[in-house]
Amino acid sequence: MVGTFALEGCKYQITTSSSRNLPRTLGKKFGSSAICKDPTLCNRPLSTSTACTSSKGKSVFFGSNCNYKRRSPGTFCESFHTRLPIMVSASNSTSQAVIPLLRNLLSGIVKPYLEKNPTAVTALQLIRKEDPGPVCYDHFAFRTFGVDGCGIDSIAQVFLDLGYKTRDELRFPAKKLRALWFSPPEHLYGVAGELENGPVPRIFISELLVDQLSEKSQSIIRKYTKDATQCARHAAAASVLNSLTWPTPSFADYQHLASESEYAAWTLVNGYSLNHATVSVHRLSQMCHISKLNEFLQEHGIKLNSEGGITKVSPDGGLQQSSSVADSVQYAFADGEVKKVPGSYIEFAERLVLPVFSSLSDEQIQECHRREGFEVGNADKIFESTSSDQMSLKG
Repeated sequence: MVGTFALEGCKYQITTSSSRNLPRTLGKKFGSSAICKDPTLCNRPLSTSTACTSSKGKSVFFGSNCNYKRRSPGTFCESFHTRLPIMVSASNSTSQAVIPLLRNLLSGIVKPYLEKNPTAVTALQLIRKEDPGPVCYDHFAFRTFGVDGCGIDSIAQVFLDLGYKTRDELRFPAKKLRALWFSPPEHLYGVAGELENGPVPRIFISELLVDQLSEKSQSIIRKYTKDATQCARHAAAASVLNSLTWPTPSFADYQHLASESEYAAWTLVNGYSLNHATVSVHRLSQMCHISKLNEFLQEHGIKLNSEGGITKVSPDGGLQQSSSVADSVQYAFADGEVKKVPGSYIEFAERLVLPVFSSLSDEQIQECHRREGFEVGNADKIFESTSSDQMSLKG
């Protein structure tokens, strides 16, 4: 036996076989067949698979007819048909002792989000009324300033400490953004239930590349963040408390940022508040297809982001997303102005079963059999949920 690995919730043993006609990755190659060793999850062979491991034995690639490639910070098997993130099932699994803390943190983050965003509450109520099963979250998303210790790392660290793993980086040059997403502890992927006892969401954190803005916009942002470095270590607490880690901004500063980057203006007034929570559509029991859910929500008055079409579809067709238009919230600026500003929104994501697993029955399909990760083209349009153009259409 060469070793073991996990494809999200499914654990496999790899056994050596022929090494002919297999790709070479990081100087080591071998043929393999992989057998699922956890019958409670799927109990299925992957005898047509091939696998390679890095020279340090830490990265495993698997797939059929794949071109293998090392990517930072994640490692992926890539082919025309599939994109499978693979994680080695080494022994550094999250301690069971921290799971209640993680769940309480996530619940604490979503509480003020729901208190401030009536559209999200209405959408969830409509779904629960129509669909009797649990409602699970696919991912939570945050926005940050990539400056003075206030960027991605400021809020990512607490999730890394609680067992999350760093995955893909995404770039959005036109918006001057970069993002990372983080996968939750793998043993919490396949469980049933809601946030309190079921699967926990992926985390998606973006940051504004402040150095690429105009000098005036940079100056405005740094004016607020220069003394926020120490507080940025408590970004997760700020999210739970719905509190900024810098002084309340002036309306003039907000207006200037909005004229150059609506992302910057949103972040200035909302800070580390949850930008959006995403319902896992394929986990719903009745409305498990996004087209059906979109139609249902629109019939009940939920305004959906139309940028790039109501449904945003990845090039491989495996990731399909939609989102509401953000709610407006009253905001009291430091100079006495009280204005409506964009708040948060709710998203919906359906992850389709990967082609390599198309022969599985509905009862056999787990989250690990579905399209993983995020897509720049989709996310770029989802960002527009807080844009003035989309909010003006909401009326």
